[in-house]
Amino acid sequence: MRFEGFGDGVVEFYEGLLADNSKAYWADNQRLYSEHVRAPMEALLAELEPEFAPGFGKGKVFRPFRDVRFSRDKSPYKTHCGAVIEQGRGGGAYYVEVGPEGMMVAGGCYHTESDQLARFRAAVDTEIHGEELRRLLAALAERGWEIAGTTLQTRPRGFAPDHPRLDLLRHKTLYAARAWEPDDVLHERDCLQRVRESWEAVRELNQWCADHIGITEKKRR
Repeated sequence: MRFEGFGDGVVEFYEGLLADNSKAYWADNQRLYSEHVRAPMEALLAELEPEFAPGFGKGKVFRPFRDVRFSRDKSPYKTHCGAVIEQGRGGGAYYVEVGPEGMMVAGGCYHTESDQLARFRAAVDTEIHGEELRRLLAALAERGWEIAGTTLQTRPRGFAPDHPRLDLLRHKTLYAARAWEPDDVLHERDCLQRVRESWEAVRELNQWCADHIGITEKKRR
């Protein structure tokens, strides 16, 4: 299937889901989700995988169902549709999502286990790799990307309070993101080029994550 943009009903579907996150709403609107959201997202990912997946990871569209086992919020459905190309959580990711607020594209490290966090801090601690990361993030910020991630309120153990990259060392996750409000491009083939150019912009950041964080060696429970 050739990607021709997301359906005209994509924003309407998620606005409705925000108002009524129920199995009844989902059942009544599942065709809208399948045709206007899921199928276009799968087509978008299929077209971009040949450019971004080789030597890096695999692509997948996330399931629409929330994992509510450990959450106070028991609403059953996610209020956005996301897709990613990655080798494993933490070691870099090409990410895209659509929802009621439009589209968001991102890249970087969204999750770290203890072994990944140790490798991240070891790399940031070195002049060559730490300053390379700072340069990559600064270049993205200058182009309008938001630099985000979860951080410690205090410095991590073993690092001096005057460390030149303490701001980076405090990060547990670190990624760059940019977003667009709903517009005509969302429903056109030009949306493919928007995602392609964005993913190209975070390619070096993702490679840094792949080289210096990698996938976790811890076994899943």
